[in-house]
Amino acid sequence: AHLAALVLARGGSKGIPLKNIKLLAGVPLIGWVLRAAVDAGVFHSIWVSTDHDEIEKVAKQFGAQVHRRSPEVSQDSSTSLEAITEFLNHHHEVDIVGNIQATSPCLHPSDLIKVADLIQKEGFDSVFSVVRRHQFRWSEVKKGENKMTEPQNLNPAKRYRRQDWPGELYENGSFYFAKRHLIEKGYLQGGKMAYYEMRAEHSVDIDIDIDWPIAEQRVLSFGYFGKEPLKEVKLLVCNVDGCLTNGRIYVTEDRKEMVSYDYRDLVGIDLLKKRGIQVRLISERDCSKTLSAMQLGCIAKVSATNKLQVLEDWQKDMGLNWKEVAYLGNEESDMNCLKKAGMSGVPADACVVAQKAAGYICKSSGGCGAVREFAEHIFLLLEKVNSARKQ
Repeated sequence: AHLAALVLARGGSKGIPLKNIKLLAGVPLIGWVLRAAVDAGVFHSIWVSTDHDEIEKVAKQFGAQVHRRSPEVSQDSSTSLEAITEFLNHHHEVDIVGNIQATSPCLHPSDLIKVADLIQKEGFDSVFSVVRRHQFRWSEVKKGENKMTEPQNLNPAKRYRRQDWPGELYENGSFYFAKRHLIEKGYLQGGKMAYYEMRAEHSVDIDIDIDWPIAEQRVLSFGYFGKEPLKEVKLLVCNVDGCLTNGRIYVTEDRKEMVSYDYRDLVGIDLLKKRGIQVRLISERDCSKTLSAMQLGCIAKVSATNKLQVLEDWQKDMGLNWKEVAYLGNEESDMNCLKKAGMSGVPADACVVAQKAAGYICKSSGGCGAVREFAEHIFLLLEKVNSARKQ
């Protein structure tokens, strides 16, 4: 049976414009679930149903195919079932749909693998995700009604301790898997049903109960970052023009060049050094005088015609695994370095080619705090590495 992953991501959003591709911890929101779906290795095809060109570009960047949904199922009032049904009408090869919510960025491949087994090997017609919660419920008393509230799932005289009560299962909206015959009848849950209980820390739903800054912290702590485990970064290589500076060159009447930089970026470099991370600089032009004047104390390679070769030489000389190398670039000439490094980033104003190759897109532009921001991102991921070691 053909099992297809389907992420619904229309361009309109009542809350956050183009929320589905808004950067969350440096990755477009939809990218987190697409990465998990691709690495799960259980889907015969992975699709994003959208009505927006920018979402289509991001979806393809993360390995998904795109179904262009019609205006009829792209309204605020349109339901998920309507969009899924339209998708099936155009893709007759699909037997089972795994509808994955873009707003669940802490989804892991291991969850999807187990659910695929439930529906493909154990014969369930539909499987959906739940989370266990320990919350006491009370009956609602509407305004103006002269009556008391009543306990729904507890005895107030004998309140459970958390450790003595198993709690209750609630849908968390991360995914809904269903066979075609159910969807064609008009529902996603039915037939032989099963739930899949997700870990509470992986149950993050931005739509319902979490805001963006909190979600970023949750993702950095519990998100899925790829098949290979993260390693401690020991080297950051930073492009000078467009990353450390804003890329502008000022020329005086006596033909002297001047550039501007942000003091926050120098602080970021200093913080990296204090954490034992070596920082090296690279540039396609000869900016040795400028770097000397900035007194950064960093090894630098200027007039670099082949940045990747320089990066490989440094990596070998230091005896580092690629996972221990971070790279901050902004131009097409940085693309191969961004792809090779274990951790990669670009400023907000980097070219499109560089943005597609990077794992993290800064909120700050080049020369305006991007280096400091990327340093903070490295520190947060190092906390994740240290936490994993302790576990």
